[in-house]
Amino acid sequence: MAGPTLGGGVGRKPRYRAYRPMSEINVTPMVDVMLVLLVIFMVTAPMLTAGVKVDLPQTEASTLNEKSDEPLTVSVKRDGTVYLQETKLTRDELVARLKAVLREKQDQRIFVRGDRNAVYGEVLSVMGTLRAAGFNRVALLAELPRGDAE
Repeated sequence: MAGPTLGGGVGRKPRYRAYRPMSEINVTPMVDVMLVLLVIFMVTAPMLTAGVKVDLPQTEASTLNEKSDEPLTVSVKRDGTVYLQETKLTRDELVARLKAVLREKQDQRIFVRGDRNAVYGEVLSVMGTLRAAGFNRVALLAELPRGDAE
């Protein structure tokens, strides 16, 4: 009688064919990961726009539809502290930092966000400092009244 066969006997498939690699790609886990990332980015993106909490006053004026790369915001809090984006600075540091950031773009609009309860003179003083430093496109930000939001 002959020795054992490769397939293990009569009528059975050979062993080397039983474990063929699968040539299909399962995209379901990738889609799941992409959906989770999409939800995470949708939730976190609105939180990245303004990091300093300022209670803005409300106004009836219409909004500006300015197209720019990234809006630069200077915030003046209730106690008079000044922030560039989310970094606390003195007025001298503010002008130096803005000049360094805007070397090639002197016509960049700078938004000033003043707290509703901040001293009016502090907000105007920051605006005057920016204008004296050579920044001509300085604007104030305010919130629209709650009922008029479109």
